[in-house]
Amino acid sequence: MKFKFNLVTQIFIAFVLAIILGSVFGSSIDFLKPLGDLFLRLIKFIIAPLILSTLVVGVASSSDPKQLGTMGLKTIVYYLGTTAIAITIGLAVAFAISPGKGVEISTEGLEIPEVAMQEQQSTITTLLNIIPENPFTALAEGNILQIIFFALFIGLGITFVGEKAQPVYRLFEGFAEVMYKITGIIMKVAPIGILGLLAPVVGQYGLSVLLPLLKVVLAVYIACVIHAIVVYSTAVKLSSGMSPVHFFKGIFPAALVAFSTASSAGTLPVTIKNVNENLGVPNRISSFVLPLGATINMDGTAIYQGVAVIFIAQFYSLELTFLQLLTVVLTTVLASIGTAGVPGAGMIMLAMVLSSVNMPLEGIALIAGIDRILDMMRTSVNIVGDASAAVVVAGTEKKKNKDPVVPVSS
Repeated sequence: MKFKFNLVTQIFIAFVLAIILGSVFGSSIDFLKPLGDLFLRLIKFIIAPLILSTLVVGVASSSDPKQLGTMGLKTIVYYLGTTAIAITIGLAVAFAISPGKGVEISTEGLEIPEVAMQEQQSTITTLLNIIPENPFTALAEGNILQIIFFALFIGLGITFVGEKAQPVYRLFEGFAEVMYKITGIIMKVAPIGILGLLAPVVGQYGLSVLLPLLKVVLAVYIACVIHAIVVYSTAVKLSSGMSPVHFFKGIFPAALVAFSTASSAGTLPVTIKNVNENLGVPNRISSFVLPLGATINMDGTAIYQGVAVIFIAQFYSLELTFLQLLTVVLTTVLASIGTAGVPGAGMIMLAMVLSSVNMPLEGIALIAGIDRILDMMRTSVNIVGDASAAVVVAGTEKKKNKDPVVPVSS
């Protein structure tokens, strides 16, 4: 009998195999790392052209610029709203588990990671930096927010010019189809890439590192699962009538890639492919909502902030007032915009949040050693959140246009 596994099954098998091999062979499994690096490079090399081509086509195919503005407002409100809910869930789970009580870790020799000490730009400066001085530099550097801005204006320009700009539209339309095909080809090696990415990470982090901070890891993972199951399931069901099981099954491959790479931007091509093909979201919506989410949607990161704040407070025997907790929520939501597209955004956000409630920044050093383990889960939640936003926006757009909401069957 001949067995044929689909891509989702292959990715899942590679995921489980990576955990087993990493646990058995430890750091000696590092020889698989080049396979992961190769897959990551293949993914990164298509991000900029994929965003540019698909977003230009998506904007140009919308004949009403006001509709695009409404869609953008819905997307941002959804992202900020779910981030606020996420940080609240993170705080609640952390209070329930108490990850910082009874923990004995020597603080001698611990240093605050450099990324957490970076001077943070103001929100206004961050917003100004969205506008590229040179769009080709933005493409070369892979600055997603600037690429989005560039693509939006090309798409709007095509719409305003009309018939004379149709050759330009068809060029980008063909280019987008080419990029979709390349994405499909790259996804065929995803199982090998996940094996190469995940196995060395599992091999590097043994029980000796995890045990003292196991409650921190559990708190973040539990809160992430609760947020995904409760918030995203409710959102996609109410907005589009889509079954939560269908939703999670459709975005599952992207979630596994996100878990392995710990990179929202790096997973973006896979997310777009899954959302379009498995969840039935139109290109014009996914090409706008998903790249934006890869930079400003930080639900998983927000959960991490909540757990980390409670852990640090309990470790140093600090009592947090209700006003301080409210400040943590508001700072996290605002910081998700202020740190958009900044490398090491999770650490920078945590430094901002701790500073806002006058807590010791040295606490960041306590959990820096397991940051990669936490980053994998929070990135997966970020990706699933991006996909849920695309489904929600698509559902509201269909209802507004009185079109039937019929999710694509898997």
